[in-house]
Amino acid sequence: MHQSLDTYILDHCDTEDPILHELNRETHLKVLMPRMLSGHLQGKMLEMISKMIRPSHILELGTYTGYSAICLAKGLIDNGLLHTIEINDELESMARSYFKKSGFSDQIVLHIGDSMAIVPRLSPSFDLVFIDADKRQYLDYYQLVFDRVRSGGYIIADNILWDGKVVEPLKPNDAYTKGILTFNDFVKNDSRVEKVIFPVRDGLMVIRKK
Repeated sequence: MHQSLDTYILDHCDTEDPILHELNRETHLKVLMPRMLSGHLQGKMLEMISKMIRPSHILELGTYTGYSAICLAKGLIDNGLLHTIEINDELESMARSYFKKSGFSDQIVLHIGDSMAIVPRLSPSFDLVFIDADKRQYLDYYQLVFDRVRSGGYIIADNILWDGKVVEPLKPNDAYTKGILTFNDFVKNDSRVEKVIFPVRDGLMVIRKK
């Protein structure tokens, strides 16, 4: 039933952008842990949210091969800019090639390195931030970007259900699940924001700064 519903949902969404389909396929063929790629359904959701917000500045933590960055860039206003940060320099050439193919290379700025070091050097405030990097540091990322998000702006955090591990007993050496749990609990009690969890794929938390 679950697989049938997944098929039905995708069959009733817009078809995958050909460039994104190509990127999806190449990622699965050539890159380790292709499950990290956002994919068609989540990508369409990110695109739709971005188009609703119509941001002028987007920040993404965790580029991977560039799929989600392209989806988010589709909602930018004319002359809008998306900064995306990836720590793995081996993925740089693939991401840049698909940014060019997508037609958004002039609006996507790719930074290679540690988000904790790079974000403080970025000058603009952001209308939308997408967090999809090291799960152990989610709360650090949240605190890092919070003051750079305008009032009424949004933070979206990926993987916040972490393959269901958030409702299982925490193993002592599982730093990744602990990082997600710590982040989720902090945001739950943060009176500065409104928040909702969408159980799409591995869980998206959409957070609006008051």
